[in-house]
Formats: sequence, C-alpha cells, structure tokens
Amino acid sequence: MKILALDTSNVALSVVVLENDQLLAIQTTNIKRNHSKQLMPIISQTLKTAEVSLADLDRIVVAKGPGSYTGLRIAVTTAKTLAMTLEIELVGISSLAMLVPNAPNDGLVVPFFDARNQNVFAGIYEKHGMEVTPVVADQHLSFESLLAKINELGRSVYFINNHFEKFQPMVEDTLRVIAEHSTTLNSLPNAYALGLLGLQKQALENYYTFVPAYLRVTEAERNWKEKHPNDESKESYVRQIN
Repeated sequence: MKILALDTSNVALSVVVLENDQLLAIQTTNIKRNHSKQLMPIISQTLKTAEVSLADLDRIVVAKGPGSYTGLRIAVTTAKTLAMTLEIELVGISSLAMLVPNAPNDGLVVPFFDARNQNVFAGIYEKHGMEVTPVVADQHLSFESLLAKINELGRSVYFINNHFEKFQPMVEDTLRVIAEHSTTLNSLPNAYALGLLGLQKQALENYYTFVPAYLRVTEAERNWKEKHPNDESKESYVRQIN
C-alpha cells in the first residue's frame, strides 16, 4: 500500500510518502509561512523524490486536529480533495496522537499544544512501541485541569510540547508524579509517524462527513452565540470531536 501523509495543523508542515511501513520520502519545514501556498508544491516534490505518482497512491492520511483553524482546514480540504479525486482511501489521525511515537520510552505520554490564556489542547496516551492508545481523550482544557487528570492517574508521564519551559513552573508546583519532557527536536510533528498510525487504522466510509477536530468553537461561532443567546435552532457549523 502506497500512502501519502500530511500535517499542517500547526507551524510545522510535514509530508511523507510510504510503501506500507517503509519510508520512501519525507519533507518537514518549521517556518511560519502560508501553508496554503506551500503544501501542494511540497507534496509534488515529495512524490517526485519517492518516484511515486498520484495515480500510484492507495491511501491519504491527514492530521485532523486539534491545532490551527486555518492549518487544519488546509490539510483536511487537500486530503479530502485528493482522496475523492483519486477515489482512494482517507484516514484522519489526531494531531496529538501523531506526536506520541516521538517519546523515547513506552508509558504515559502527554502531547499538548498551547491554546492561550493558560489553556491547552491535550490528550493522554499509552505508548507501547508504535501502538498508541488514548487514555484521556483529546480536549481543550486549562493546563491546571490537565495536571489534575495526570495526578489522578498517579503514573509518571512524558510531556511533548515545543515550548515546555513556559509551563514548567506550574508542573513543578502542581504535579505529584515524576515527569520528563521533550526537546525541541522531538516536539516537531513527524509525518512518518502519522503515516504509520494511519496504516493501522480503518479508512473512513464517508469523505463528506469528515471534518477537522477543532475541539473548540471558532471565534465567529462564539460571537454569533453571544449575539443570539436564546437561539437554539441554528446547528453549529463546527463539529466538536472528542
């Protein structure tokens, strides 16, 4: 099975081509640029390096969120368009789960993204080799609440975040278990890990119902709800996936 995996959920952009679990070509950038302009050229370049054409692909794997609203829309829209056009399989993987294989050892791993105002997007996972099992579902919560959940589990953890120093004082003051954290290098998303996780997962049955996992409402929807507090008739145009 030939797989194209892509992630633009945050600043980093990562694209990989695999044949089953064999890495054929990978490209990752960590520069704050316009992913909408970068993504397709990088996909084309990575496919060329791997000597694989779009017609050769069997499956598209995409990081579905949480992360940047714009970045998620770019990757998910691109993945859906390619999968539908090529009539091949599509798989969505948590942007947090794809970081778990970066941990050097098995055990509890806590990847998280800064969501501002002392809030984070986070999940708690059990890592066993390349097997990644959710223990606490991805969610948007205060960092204090995340630490409380870790204390309840009562096990040592490995944090993955590229700006951990910002959160370290609270960890040292609050956490009652042994904790280690990632370096900047192994905090970066790795589309190879994304592809391997996508290889293990069953393909989506319906392209059209697949949407990014934002985990919180957009600013536009929040503003709409503030202006229409009593209107229950309008369905949310953002699907929250836990």
